Amino acid sequence: MRGGGLLSPAQAILIEIWPPAEIGMAMALFGLGAVAGPTVGPTIGGFITDHFSWPWIFYVNIPVGAFAVFMAYTFIRNTPPSSRGEKIDWWGIGFLAIAVGSLQLVLEKGESEDWFHTTYIVVLAAAAFVFLISFIWRELKIEYPVVNFSIMRHSSFSIGMMTSFMLGFAMYVSVFVFPVFCQNILGFSALQTGELLFPGGIATICMMPFVGMMLKRGIPAQILSTIGMIGFFIFSYMMASSNVFSGTENFFWPLIVRGIGMSLLFVPLTTLAMQDLKGKELGQGTGLNNMMRQLGGSFGIAISTVFLNSRIALHRSVLLQHINNYNDAFAQKYNAFYNGFLSKGFSVTQAKSMAFQAIDGSLMKQVFLLSYNDVYLFVGTFLLCCIPLLYLQKFKKKPVIASGGH
Repeated sequence: MRGGGLLSPAQAILIEIWPPAEIGMAMALFGLGAVAGPTVGPTIGGFITDHFSWPWIFYVNIPVGAFAVFMAYTFIRNTPPSSRGEKIDWWGIGFLAIAVGSLQLVLEKGESEDWFHTTYIVVLAAAAFVFLISFIWRELKIEYPVVNFSIMRHSSFSIGMMTSFMLGFAMYVSVFVFPVFCQNILGFSALQTGELLFPGGIATICMMPFVGMMLKRGIPAQILSTIGMIGFFIFSYMMASSNVFSGTENFFWPLIVRGIGMSLLFVPLTTLAMQDLKGKELGQGTGLNNMMRQLGGSFGIAISTVFLNSRIALHRSVLLQHINNYNDAFAQKYNAFYNGFLSKGFSVTQAKSMAFQAIDGSLMKQVFLLSYNDVYLFVGTFLLCCIPLLYLQKFKKKPVIASGGH
C-alpha cells in the first residue's frame, strides 16, 4: 500500500488542529516530514543494498513503523462519532479501489507488455474505465459519499487538483530517472546514488520552514510556486547537459536547485488548492489532492518510459548512420578495439566480432545518455508550461484555510 492511507489523514489532522492563520507553517512542517523519509531512504537503502542483501531494505521499516504506531496511539485523540448517522460507502470504496488499482497496473505494466496488444492489459483498462464511471455515478447519487464531488465547485481546488497532478508527474519522473541514469549509464553504485540525493533533500528540509514563514508574511503562493517551477526547469536543463564523463561532483548543484524548487512547490500548491475548503471538505480535499499527486507520478513514469524508448530508437537510428568505413572516427575506434583483442590472443574472426560488439556497446551508452537527457528536458519543459495555471487560482496574499475546529 506504500503508506497511501497515512498521507491524507496526517494532513487533515494538521489542518484540523492548527490555527487557520498558521496553516502555511503547518503545511511546511508536513512537507518537511514528507521529504525527510525520501531523503534519508535512498542513502540507507543504497548502503544496505551494497553491504547486505536487498530484502533488508524492507525489514528496516519495521522499527520505524512501530515507533509511528506508538506516537499515533499516544498523541492523536479519537474523533468523536458522528451524530447524524452517516454510513460508510463501502461500495464506493470498492469501486474506487478497483478503478485506481487497475489503472495503476496498466500504467506500470503497459510498456513492458506492449500496451493493448496484451489481453490482461485490455481487461484492466476496461475495468478501470467501467469502475471509475460507476464510482462517479454512485458518489453523485448517494447521501453520504466517500468522495464528495461538490467540493469541485471551488475553482481553486479544481485547478489545484491539476497542479498537484503535474507536481507528481515531474517529481516522480525525476526520482525515477536519476538512479537508473546514474547506475546504468555512469556506473555509480547504489550507495553513491543515494548519497547524491541526500544534499538535495536536506536543502528541501531546510527551506520548508522559510516557505511557511513567507506564506505567513503575505508572499503570494503563486509567486513561490512560479519560482519553484522555474527552479525545477533549471535543474532539468543542467541535468540534460550531462555526459558519459560526468562524476558525482557534477550533480551536487543541480540536485540542490531541485531540492529548493520542490520546497517552493509542495507547500504553496497545497495551500492554493485547499484555501477555499471548510470543515469536512478539508478531509475530502486532502485525500483527493494526494491521490492526484500519486496518479500524476504513475502517469509521469508511464509516459516518460514511452518517451524514453522512442528517443532511444531515434538516437540509435541516427548514430548508426555514422557506423561505416568512410567515417574516420569509427575506423580509428574499430581498429583500436580490433588490435587490442588480437594482442590478447584472440583469432582474427573473434577479434572482428568482439570489436563490433564493443563499438555497439559504446554506441548504446551514448544513445541512452542522449535519451535520458531528452527526458529531463521534456519533464522540465512540461512543468514550466504549467505556470499559467497558477494564476487562474484566487490571488490571496495570506490564504487562510478554515479548519473545522476553529
